[in-house]
This record gives sequence, structure tokens and C-alpha cells, in this order.
Amino acid sequence: MSESNSRRPVAILGASPKSDRYSHMALMRLVDAGYRVLPVNPAYSEVEGITALDNVVDAAAAAGPDGLDTLTLYLGPKHSEPLIDDIIAARPRRVIFNPGTESHHVQNALDKSGIPWMKACTLVLLSTNQY
Repeated sequence: MSESNSRRPVAILGASPKSDRYSHMALMRLVDAGYRVLPVNPAYSEVEGITALDNVVDAAAAAGPDGLDTLTLYLGPKHSEPLIDDIIAARPRRVIFNPGTESHHVQNALDKSGIPWMKACTLVLLSTNQY
């Protein structure tokens, strides 16, 4: 585990305890890489023994005074667009739109708020040391 990674809180919006889900695979890879992972999904109380949070604002508060380093999305636009205000309020340093989560509405709101975002796959970024 890298010391620098352990201080970088990452929220996974749409985290799932189901091992066949990409959000679960990303959670496991991030934990293995030493990141402080904050699963966000109001449907679960925990994911892999980590307390799940109800929303990204709670994740930002749980991240501590330095805030969220990354918010990685695993929700489609139908579910993420109603959360735009919460995503902006959470003020992550960056947002990753994993395949299938892209939303022009969310991306435009992030642009207006000065929050960087990228279309990428968290799993690929981790596998290629580009995370």
C-alpha cells in the first residue's frame, strides 16, 4: 500500500457488494492499491466490510478536511442526473465517468463548477498505472 494513496479518499457512486459488478471490482482494486474507499449506495449498509454511505455529500464529509480526491461513477445518467447538486456540493477534485455513465447534463454542471472530469474506466486506469 502506498502512503500517498492511503490519504486519497475515493467515493464510488453506485458501489455494490455483488462481486460480478464493475463497481465492486473497482472497490476491491482501489482497496488493494491502498486508497481510502468510500462506497456510496443507500441500498446497502456496507460493501466488503466498509460502511456504505447514503450520498456523495456524506462521502465528502467522511473524507475529512481535505475532501474527496476522486468520485468514480457507476450509475447511469437516469440515476446520476438527479444527484447533480449533491455531486457539485461534494466538490471532488475529479470525477470519472466509467463506460455507460456518461451524462452531458452532469458533465456540463461539472464544467460550470470548475470540477475536472474524464471519460475513462477506473479498472483500466488502475491496471495501467494511470489512476
